[in-house]
Amino acid sequence: MFKVLSTPVRKLLRFPLFQFAIVIFLILLMQAADERTLLGEVFDTLDKIVDSSVGVASALFTVKSFTKSWLTFGFMIAYVYLACWLILSLARICIGLLVDYAGRKNILWLRSTIARERGIGAYRAWVPLERIRPANVPQQAWEETYAWPRDNKPPYPPFAQRVFRVVVAYLALVLLVATMLQAFTPLRGLEWLADLLKRATGL
Repeated sequence: MFKVLSTPVRKLLRFPLFQFAIVIFLILLMQAADERTLLGEVFDTLDKIVDSSVGVASALFTVKSFTKSWLTFGFMIAYVYLACWLILSLARICIGLLVDYAGRKNILWLRSTIARERGIGAYRAWVPLERIRPANVPQQAWEETYAWPRDNKPPYPPFAQRVFRVVVAYLALVLLVATMLQAFTPLRGLEWLADLLKRATGL
């Protein structure tokens, strides 16, 4: 019932333009707050981080008044958006743990409701896998191979390995973009990347 009633609100919160408006509102709210309050101190810290980021960007390429204003605007929105995303992600994880605990301990007799809802979700996720199962392959063997292994281990690589793959993929993408900028535009992409690495490593 709660999930059905909250569906319009969740769809509105996922709308990018609405998220952008919330971020702008939060920045204006923190800027208008007194410096001695918590919001004022948070904005002062955010302002210092943005100034440092603009300074790092100015060391990589020429920053004039127009570019500086856009960099300040962009960095401030990006940092506030990132902070909101981290807070909401942490809240989602905590709520998930609370729901797991309530279902495990059957608090307020919610175990059946939670299990039924998650069972529906698991079935909907399982149906596309079942559609491509060959007729000569037993369902149990199919599930043990691709969905639920016999040793109860997940059928995907460990978390550290997945993070390593993502980091390597993004580094390769950044290197590719820098190379293309260096080769096809007047921008010195590879030189900027090398300067950034030198500053980060202190060499």
